Amino acid sequence: QVQLVESGGGLVQPGGSLRLSCAASESLYSFKTMGWYRQAAGKQRELVAAITRGGTTNYTDSVKGRFTISRESTVDLQMNSLKAEDTAVYYCNAVKINGLRRDYWGQGTQVTVSS
Repeated sequence: QVQLVESGGGLVQPGGSLRLSCAASESLYSFKTMGWYRQAAGKQRELVAAITRGGTTNYTDSVKGRFTISRESTVDLQMNSLKAEDTAVYYCNAVKINGLRRDYWGQGTQVTVSS
């Protein structure tokens, strides 16, 4: 069973930075894509950033230029210039496709941007 473990959330002031990390129980390259989603209170979960096995990245428009996803031994999300609207629970996601798509999720880590 695939396990994803997030770390790095917390409380930060507007304009500050945080770095989230996601560790997987198997090679990161066993997944077609890995990414970060977030869910704010009362809202649907949304994709924030993703990286494919080949290294292609994509970002939701609201974080472009502020967030960077990277992959080495973990999949990290560097978040700069944080805004109050970035407050949410952030989830690591990993996707395998063997005929059917299978999504794996971490337990989530809280990010709160507040003064």
